[in-house]
Amino acid sequence: MPEHKEIFKTFEYHLLNDEKPSEFFNIEIKKEYFNDYPFNMLKKLKEIPQSEKHHPEGNVWNHTMMVIDEAALCKGESEEPRAFMWAALLHDIGKAPATKLKKGRIVAYDHDKIGAVMAIDFLKALSDENSFIKKVSELVRWHMQILFVVKELPFAEINKMKSRVSYKEIALLGLCDRLGRGELSPEKIREEKETIKHFIKKCERPEILFRTTVKNLR
Repeated sequence: MPEHKEIFKTFEYHLLNDEKPSEFFNIEIKKEYFNDYPFNMLKKLKEIPQSEKHHPEGNVWNHTMMVIDEAALCKGESEEPRAFMWAALLHDIGKAPATKLKKGRIVAYDHDKIGAVMAIDFLKALSDENSFIKKVSELVRWHMQILFVVKELPFAEINKMKSRVSYKEIALLGLCDRLGRGELSPEKIREEKETIKHFIKKCERPEILFRTTVKNLR
């Protein structure tokens, strides 16, 4: 069985170099070591259902694979592609413990906060790069702010988020999260891109002209 640090390097190579990293991970997850910690944290996602309305692609693993493929297409727009791609892989890791059935609905409240802690645990088992691990964790922690900010929910914390992470990185990750779903029509894709633009506008100071480095929004 390969050593953890060797696996970490292999994961990272495919995240940063593959056109479709999902092809590697969908093969790799069948290997024995995915039953061991910390990799079983990812394997568990295959068992976690999602709302069919919002996620027709099925379980959290399927969604995650679609997200990393979207992220691979736009990682060149990221301020820090390495942390960005790892965050794409780990962004919903918190859904494993957070997912519940409530009044007939599948919900995963606080999976962003739970996932931020789990991302640290996952990466610390593979790396001792504390600064890198913190960057990934912050992206995971704040990736749901797009929904909260745009819908003006009480969970929105723009100032706190901006003090911890680049809102443009959150916007880019959020775009991948929203496009990494099944059965998206051209109209729905346009709608999701407009949502990201709206989020960025709300994060910009009034005196700064609206601009974005996310080419996919054009």
